[in-house]
Amino acid sequence: MTVTRERAAVSTRPAPDVPDRRSYATFPVHLAMLAWAVVTALPLLWAVISSFKTDNEILNDPWSLPASPQFDNWSRAWTQASIGRYFLNSVIVVGCALLLTMLLGSLVAYALARYEFRGNRLVYYTFVAAMFFPVFLALVPLFFVVQRLGLLGTYPGLILVYAAYAVPFTVFFLHAFFRTLPGEVAEAAFIDGCSHSGVFFRVMLPMARPGLVAVGIFNFLGLWNQYLLPLVLNPDPDRYVLAQGLAALSVSQGYRSDWSGLFAGLTIAMLPVLVAYVAFQRHIRAGMTAGAVK
Repeated sequence: MTVTRERAAVSTRPAPDVPDRRSYATFPVHLAMLAWAVVTALPLLWAVISSFKTDNEILNDPWSLPASPQFDNWSRAWTQASIGRYFLNSVIVVGCALLLTMLLGSLVAYALARYEFRGNRLVYYTFVAAMFFPVFLALVPLFFVVQRLGLLGTYPGLILVYAAYAVPFTVFFLHAFFRTLPGEVAEAAFIDGCSHSGVFFRVMLPMARPGLVAVGIFNFLGLWNQYLLPLVLNPDPDRYVLAQGLAALSVSQGYRSDWSGLFAGLTIAMLPVLVAYVAFQRHIRAGMTAGAVK
């Protein structure tokens, strides 16, 4: 009985603290991620803080906080530097191109993922190969094609080119996602008398919402920051998108030494991207994981 009690007492004693080897193994990874976060976030934070400073504060004491926030920098950048017009142009072009990209990309990805026909793999790998085609090689022929169509320097021309640029990635991303959706639901809809288009728009598309949101955010970020395509295909200053406007602003405000207005314009351009990522980061993770496993 005594031995049993001693064994029970020993078994109930708390185990000595043993350092977890996994924590030591992941420490370099966490340290590298922290360093990457600092390197990425520090320039953005510095640009935002500088947008509220005067020019003298930016040049003489760039790392300090503003003595008093200068909100007129933002209004000056929005009106005098035409950031408001560039912002509206980007909203129109990127918004229409994103809607067209999501519609065409989801239709193509669904057809390639759910229907078997001759040439299915060929069409799919053609879209995949288009992702690796350097856009620099297509600029000259693309310029002449858009020019002969009479769409050079217009909203429709830039929207169509943006959509064509983003569709291959959309098809590649959504193809794997549509293949993971249960086919029994579509079969039940067909039995109930639903057409092919009805099954796509009423059944399969709502089920693919996480993937649509994820690829939509990726396309939005890529198209919003696009500079090379509008530089070649959009020569009209009145229709400049935000990337072109910022390039023109950096030159004009640099000659005027209006650095506070330049930083205010940069911050205005960054805000939609930051808001979109913060608001939909959960949907991005959900879409990536849902399309990766079956």
